[in-house]
Amino acid sequence: MAQHEIVARRHLGQNFLLDLNLTGRIARAAGRLDHATVVEIGPGPGGLTRALLAAGARRVVAIEHDRRCLAALGELAAAHPGRLELVAGDALELDPATLTQEPRKIVANLPYNIATTLLVGWLARIREYESLTLMFQREVAERLVAEPRSKAYGRLSVLVQWVADPRILFDVPARAFMPPPKVTSSVVGIVPRAAPLFAATKIELERVTAAAFGQRRKMLRNSLKKLGVPVESLLQRAGIAPTKRADELSVAEFCALARAAERSRAMLP
Repeated sequence: MAQHEIVARRHLGQNFLLDLNLTGRIARAAGRLDHATVVEIGPGPGGLTRALLAAGARRVVAIEHDRRCLAALGELAAAHPGRLELVAGDALELDPATLTQEPRKIVANLPYNIATTLLVGWLARIREYESLTLMFQREVAERLVAEPRSKAYGRLSVLVQWVADPRILFDVPARAFMPPPKVTSSVVGIVPRAAPLFAATKIELERVTAAAFGQRRKMLRNSLKKLGVPVESLLQRAGIAPTKRADELSVAEFCALARAAERSRAMLP
């Protein structure tokens, strides 16, 4: 880091994890790696990258936006011929599934400012990955695994749990990073489901959850008006009481709403 003058930049959401015990633990949490291509987002100076290579990853594809870090990672790639590929670019504009061959996994200490956006973008092709082992702020991790009627339960909970099984594996204290963030972090293991939990289209489920949780304190008969379909008949078709609120519905009920909304939309003139 000193040689390449690498200092964490706040606007890039950089908090470097260099603790060998923790990077090794994250690599082990991802399971077997010797058969797969591992995609790493935002490797920075390569702390986790080294752990993935040491854990036997067949190939690591590291996507990095900061060219200072790319220069440092280039030395690591030279030390592991054919096993580390560097991709210069913005992870928000790249699809890891198009850059790699199956089987593939994602293992990353995600930049906190884009972590949720990245994950939601990957959900459309989630079954193309064996697993995702990702670091989030503890608050976001809790949203991923939250159950109905809890404060953390929201749109992200529904969309992720619909297509995957997320589990919080362990916490990482702020002092482990350089510089230390102001929050505790959590490593989350996400295993794609063979098929979505319940029938629904992704676009309609996104619409329904956005409307419902956009006004989560309101009853559904009011919050769902933004959908542009008759709300009372929509709720009746889905078998859901109009006085319920978003955080009271299960993933199954949101999927029922999405199916009903799709049918209602098809009937509009």
